[in-house]
Amino acid sequence: MKEEAGKSRAVEREIARQKEKALQVIALLREAYPDADCSLDYDQAWKLLVSVRLAAQCTDARVNVVVQDLYAKFPDVASLAKARPEEIEELVRPCGLGRSKARDISACMRILQEKYDGNVPDSFEELLALPGVGRKSANLIMGDVFHKPAIVTDTHCIRLVNRIGLVDQIKDPKKVEMALWKIIPPEEGNALCHRFVEHGRAVCTARTKPFCDRCCLIGVCDQRGI
Repeated sequence: MKEEAGKSRAVEREIARQKEKALQVIALLREAYPDADCSLDYDQAWKLLVSVRLAAQCTDARVNVVVQDLYAKFPDVASLAKARPEEIEELVRPCGLGRSKARDISACMRILQEKYDGNVPDSFEELLALPGVGRKSANLIMGDVFHKPAIVTDTHCIRLVNRIGLVDQIKDPKKVEMALWKIIPPEEGNALCHRFVEHGRAVCTARTKPFCDRCCLIGVCDQRGI
């Protein structure tokens, strides 16, 4: 019993330490990237749903270009729901994986039209049930569109939280998300993940050695100077 109680207290102390560290990271990144936001262009919820599906294994910049022609031809949920997958594929092919993405977008828009009167559902579970929508996409929409607590565990987030030491060698997106929920205030999660993207692109990069000499997190990062 004493051994178990000791382990429990140790876990509680570690979580408290990680919460404090998370607050430091949040404050430093907020100062460095005060205006960080979603880099996918959209003015309606369904457009973000489409864009986030197209963004799989594709840059946001390319998606923003490709959707211009897509929305010019199919300007709303109803018209996109009526479109044949082949028509959609022809327009989204530059994003890669055109056939599967077009199939998911087509099926998703039909569901929105038939089940939700053309609207995007605002529940996490309903979003996850849509074709081509995973936890990362559902969290992005929950946070950016509906302004609800969300943690988007994309590649930048996963890389940074492991390097910083907010999680310990966890690479599975869902496991990272669950670990972060324990230490990050719910109202901070969405903005923090956008700032991770900005920081991951500019400083804590994946394909080059991180630029630790100009990193705002140098004082709190476990791998500073690697």
